[in-house]
Formats: sequence, structure tokens, C-alpha cells
Amino acid sequence: MTTAMIVEDSRLARVELKNLLLQHHDITLLGEYEEPDMAIQAIEQQQPEVLFLDIQLPGKNGFELLEALSYQPAVIFTTAYDHYAVRSFEYDALDYLLKPIEPARLAQALQRVQHRRDNTAPANSKLEANSSVFVKDGEQCWMLELSRVVHFTSVGNYTEVHFDGHRPLIHKSLNQLEARLPEHLFFRANRQQIINIKKIASIDLTIAGNLELVLCDASNVEVSRRHSARFKQLLSL
Repeated sequence: MTTAMIVEDSRLARVELKNLLLQHHDITLLGEYEEPDMAIQAIEQQQPEVLFLDIQLPGKNGFELLEALSYQPAVIFTTAYDHYAVRSFEYDALDYLLKPIEPARLAQALQRVQHRRDNTAPANSKLEANSSVFVKDGEQCWMLELSRVVHFTSVGNYTEVHFDGHRPLIHKSLNQLEARLPEHLFFRANRQQIINIKKIASIDLTIAGNLELVLCDASNVEVSRRHSARFKQLLSL
């Protein structure tokens, strides 16, 4: 099944698109939104595979909505105006559907979704130390090689990525990241932090007998008792 979400401020257009999508039994609709900020929050949390996105929205347009996301779904723009077409593909849009949407054009767009899905590594695939990942924080963007990361720190529903003096926030939990990170390079030190083993500058013992790591950026990270034995085993001869 392919998960989808609709962002459209016209109730009639939402109803028409939902009715068309009901004819495609391999599509699961996660939700529909008319207000951009609520849509951004839902997209980050539920991470639909494909986003049907109107361009003219109240408060933010469709392009501004995409720029505010850290998670990037496949995007199919839905609009009554064709003069946005060129700009839409600057945002790596999968397709551009003019309203009223024709069933045949929707089917064609969904075929493109399936083609990309078949030819793209799954979002939860394991990463390597030399893998490059896209990180966005406000107006700043990086193609970041994982080996440059010093540590990941949990901040509420977000995770702070520490590298080269930068600390962008991404909308991923530590558990989600841990499942994808290479185990020979990254270690879960405690509930709040995952560290890059290659970035350890020194190791000390606390008064309580726990291990305290000093990383190359001068961060202090205490290894919880739960993880200490595994840490020692990992780094011992």
C-alpha cells in the first residue's frame, strides 16, 4: 500500500480527489488538510509517501510548505493554474495535475509514484558511514556525510544533529535514527544521545562509576549503566 495525504483548501476539490483515489485500492489516505501549518505538522509526524498539494493555500503557498518540511514525500501538485508548472519541477515534483483532475491523468501520476517507489531504496534502509543524507534547518541545507556527525541528541519530538559546529533539528526520533545508523560507527550512549565512536576524545569515570565520554566538540556524554557493558565490549581488544 502507498500512503498519501491531501493538502487542499477547497472542500469540493478535496472531495473530488478523495473519490478518485477510492478507485485505487493500493492507496491509503492518511488525512486531508486545508491549513498549511497543520498540514506541515501532520506530514512530519505521519510521513506519507505521496503528497497531493495545492499551490494556492491560505497563509503559505504550496512551495513555502515544502520548504518548511524536513521530511520530503513524493509531491503531486494539484492546481487550477498551469503557470506554476515550471517552478513546480524545481521542487522535484513527481507530477502536476490541473483541476478538474481527470481519472486517466491521476492514474498516470500514481504509476509514476509506483515507479519511483520500485526504484528507490526504502526510507528505513540501513545507512553506511559514507552515506550522504539531506539535512534542512530553516534556510540552511546540507548534504551531510554521516561520518561527520559527532552526536545526535534528542530534543522533545526532534533530534539535534551535531556536526562542524552546526546543530540543525530534524523531525526524527532517536529510535528511528538508531535503526538506520551503522552499528560499527554509532553507539546509543543513553536515552538522549547517540554518539559517533570515532569522535571520542577521552573517556573518564564518574563518581558513580559510570563512563563519561568527552567528544571532539567538547561535549560531555555519560554512558548509562544499561549501555556501559556493551560499550566496553564494543571497544575492548
